[in-house]
Amino acid sequence: MRYGYWAPVFGGWLRNVPDEREASWENMSRLVRRSEQIGYDLTLIAELNLNDIKGIEAPALDAWSTTAALAAVTERIELMTAVRPNFHQPALFAKAAANIDRISNGRLALNVVSSWWAKEAESYGLQFDQHDDRYGRTQEWLQVLSRLWTEPRVDFEGRYYALKDAIVEPKPTSTPQRPRPVIYAGGESEAAKTLIARYCDAYVMHGDEPEHIAAKVADMKARREAFGLPPMQFGMAGYAIVRDTEKEAKAELERITTIPGLADGKPPAGFANFDQWLSGTQLERELKIREYSVSNRGLRPGFVGTPETVRERIEEFEAAGLDLLLLQMSPQEEEMERFSAQVIRPS
Repeated sequence: MRYGYWAPVFGGWLRNVPDEREASWENMSRLVRRSEQIGYDLTLIAELNLNDIKGIEAPALDAWSTTAALAAVTERIELMTAVRPNFHQPALFAKAAANIDRISNGRLALNVVSSWWAKEAESYGLQFDQHDDRYGRTQEWLQVLSRLWTEPRVDFEGRYYALKDAIVEPKPTSTPQRPRPVIYAGGESEAAKTLIARYCDAYVMHGDEPEHIAAKVADMKARREAFGLPPMQFGMAGYAIVRDTEKEAKAELERITTIPGLADGKPPAGFANFDQWLSGTQLERELKIREYSVSNRGLRPGFVGTPETVRERIEEFEAAGLDLLLLQMSPQEEEMERFSAQVIRPS
């Protein structure tokens, strides 16, 4: 299993806990540099210009300038950075991303997200497509990106993008094992799964039970094989609470899942954004209101308990075909140290 985590672009990832750390370059760089020393393989840097966890007026670090800076101050960790095609013209993005990949010595990866947040696009004056149109745009965007990273000159005429004699040099770092930056993506609609199987290298999923993850892995493997392409990687989001006793773990779970003000009709600032996200997605299974507290269905995998319990649970997901965990924890620095010492590198 490879271990990744969500970088603190918002300072923290809990909707119900206001006193997490500040969203700052100092906190971000310290945590990421430390994480590669204690056994983490990857960090996911989310791209959101508005803060959908703490409320839209709360600080949110820019993903791509942060990634460029991290590329220069880290040595080993993979930098998986989210990118939303409707926010980035593909040829200009291909140029910038290739340069960041060179700075990192081949450690950049993309998490391609077919943008779901209409409010954010409207705020920034950007096009917001309906669900299947978003994937149509993403397909063209990936086609353009792939060609620019592998061909000397590119002409392209599509529904969303047109290029004439476009050149990207230098290209990203290329090896036989990694000919270009790895492309991760997630989605549960038919349009999303078809696109990901055809154009991406890895499928990332919201948290779920092992049997549901196993079914999704089998489905995507079959889709991939139908295209005659090499095997994919499979990742999943999860929230981890590791304690010496089950009682302590359950007490922490209760703390982070209590939604202040909800019963009185005064929920936290991020609750309206969560409601909008639900209305704009096509999820396979209904979300429970408790999961508002932790994003990406992070509590469903059940990484809550003693180190032994959590390690056994991870083994179940390995058996289901998973090879990457994208973890959230809070307070992040302290909990990542604990998880590393007790789960990744137990004595």
